Amino acid sequence: MRFSVLVLAAALTGSIASQAIAQTTAAPDRTLDSRIEKRLSSDPSLKKYHLEVKVDGGVATLTGTVATEAERSRAVELADAPGVTRVDNKIVADLDAATPKGTAGKAADATKKGAEKTKDAGEKVVDKTKEGVSKTGEVITDSWITSRIKTKFMGDEALRASDVHVDTDNHVVTLSGSVVSPAAHAKAIGMARDVEGVQRVVDKMKIVPKA
Repeated sequence: MRFSVLVLAAALTGSIASQAIAQTTAAPDRTLDSRIEKRLSSDPSLKKYHLEVKVDGGVATLTGTVATEAERSRAVELADAPGVTRVDNKIVADLDAATPKGTAGKAADATKKGAEKTKDAGEKVVDKTKEGVSKTGEVITDSWITSRIKTKFMGDEALRASDVHVDTDNHVVTLSGSVVSPAAHAKAIGMARDVEGVQRVVDKMKIVPKA
């Protein structure tokens, strides 16, 4: 009987210890959550974005959208606080994230009013890009956009030396891979945005100087 009591006491002690360890682990995670969120919301370049932070077992996971790769890197720097064992950066770099809130809605309203006015006046305005036809009369498809961007990249020395992957889905272009310099990075984005039919450019490129 005494042996059974001792076994039960040991089991209870172990359970209490496990709970204490779990609570001790959870507390620092919540503290790190709060600390990192405060850092991100106080940073001049990141406070305009809605970034989420979750710390679990010392691993900080970042989610959300920023405008540039540099801002993605900045978020990682701020999240790498004392007590964080690793930063899992799931933030996406999208140039349109820098567009002020409400701008898109205002632009849509203005476009709608303009269309109604044109219709009332009996005028017919043909937007070739919107209708899916380029200035040269070619049909603008996702593959057409991808081909045009790749051709432009091949004509630039810095981008030829880079390894940029182009993917287009519903006229939204995603650039991934690597470029050799910040200048090549900016040029790739600018060239992609200038192609007819491109509605948005998502930047997932990394800057890797050529050895």
